[in-house]
Amino acid sequence: MEHEQLLQASTELMHHSMGYIRLMALGCAAKLGVTDAIHRADGRATLENLHAALSLHLSKLPYLRRVMRMLVALGVFAQVEVDEEDGSCYYRLTPMSSLLVTTSDGSRSLWSFVLFLVSPHCTIPAMSMAEWLKNGQEETAFEMVYGVGFWSVCSRSPELLELFNNAMAADSAFIMDVAIRGAGQVFDKITSLVDVAGVTGMAAKVVAAAFPHIKCTVLDLPHVIDSVPADCGNPVQFVAGDMMDFIPHADALLLKRCRRKGMERDEKEWCKIFKEAGFTEYKISRVLGVRSIIKVFP
Repeated sequence: MEHEQLLQASTELMHHSMGYIRLMALGCAAKLGVTDAIHRADGRATLENLHAALSLHLSKLPYLRRVMRMLVALGVFAQVEVDEEDGSCYYRLTPMSSLLVTTSDGSRSLWSFVLFLVSPHCTIPAMSMAEWLKNGQEETAFEMVYGVGFWSVCSRSPELLELFNNAMAADSAFIMDVAIRGAGQVFDKITSLVDVAGVTGMAAKVVAAAFPHIKCTVLDLPHVIDSVPADCGNPVQFVAGDMMDFIPHADALLLKRCRRKGMERDEKEWCKIFKEAGFTEYKISRVLGVRSIIKVFP
């Protein structure tokens, strides 16, 4: 192997080996509220502005600069030079970081979703991948680390349950807004809908707001429904139950992120599953980036 190839290979190896730092830098910005600080400063802020707005210790100024420099390189923020002589600059939001700005209705913010993904309950099992692969037990990496399943931990940790519920609500609000804008026709001729395993009912609330004539119901386990604030039920109805036992009758059922121990499938595999389940037709709308809307018909 040529000398230049070895150098390039070592550079790429270091890049991937230290990839977790990118994740932690993003999580740091989310936890500190950097995007909100820039947003409140009319969309542009110097490093000193951020340092003051975030109430950081004076000694941390150079380290904040390093975090911001990394996030600029990743495209999370944009950096604009002000004075070439002293190197002063200000930071602006990009389309990516604009999704981390917290809003009053949370309709476009993925801040809560990112906070969940960078939390120890997600990162520690991922960091234990090698140990899990060597483990002969039929359990997930999460179960290996914590001794019990995710829902068992949630039942003992109100903080984790709230973190998870907020993450799912943020994702639902964002993705359903995109779905309605890009493929609203999938809701044509529907007068009633059940959001299966809908947690806080955010997806159903977005549908109900966009299509007031659709009666929306959320079905989830009793302990999940009990955790939903009472004011979240209007105009959405909440029903406690297990989807494996019964699902309220409706024109359409909505299932989002319901796979637990499933696998990635291509369209041919999905088609086979639909036919074996007795469905006569399906339509796929590819309007959600890496995700799609799949509508199946009896």
